[in-house]
Amino acid sequence: MRQKFTTLRSTVVPLPIENIDTDQIIPARFLKATTREGFGENLFRDWRYDKDGNPKADFVMNSPVYKGEILVAGKNFGCGSSREHAAWAIDGAGFRAVVSSFFADIFRNNALNNGLLPVVVSEQMLAEIFKAAEQDAKMELYIDLPAQTIEIAGTDIKESFEIAPYKKECLMSGYDDVDFLVSIRSEIETFENK
Repeated sequence: MRQKFTTLRSTVVPLPIENIDTDQIIPARFLKATTREGFGENLFRDWRYDKDGNPKADFVMNSPVYKGEILVAGKNFGCGSSREHAAWAIDGAGFRAVVSSFFADIFRNNALNNGLLPVVVSEQMLAEIFKAAEQDAKMELYIDLPAQTIEIAGTDIKESFEIAPYKKECLMSGYDDVDFLVSIRSEIETFENK
């Protein structure tokens, strides 16, 4: 079982770049592993580090100013090739949610299947979040999964977001698909016996 997700209040790491593809999230050369371990250190590898492996000072994840469990990214996040490793890398780097105005379908599904919450907001809300983060690096977002709302903490800037009921239940219970099936085993057995 995974960590349950009900509410999250956190500062953010703002990445106002559109069309971030899965090869930028986790470059293909790191896809040899078949377990989730170690991917977080290579999240945005080519943006975070120079060719000698030294952190690039101008990349937001290397900034001492921005930290948090919520990654806020530009429109069309997770486009490109299908790779579950992209969700593994984001989770492995300590993020529990990603906020954008649009996610590629395959990335969104991979994120949900791996316990990472993708929150789709309006372009106006996304702009408000980026603006608030630029003005105050300690700005926090509050995500309430049961209520399906996201807000800039301490303000009246708030929106609802959509999530499939099944995936919502899995996130709130800390289940992957197998855990969910095990949780309803008696119901399955009753059905099979009919």
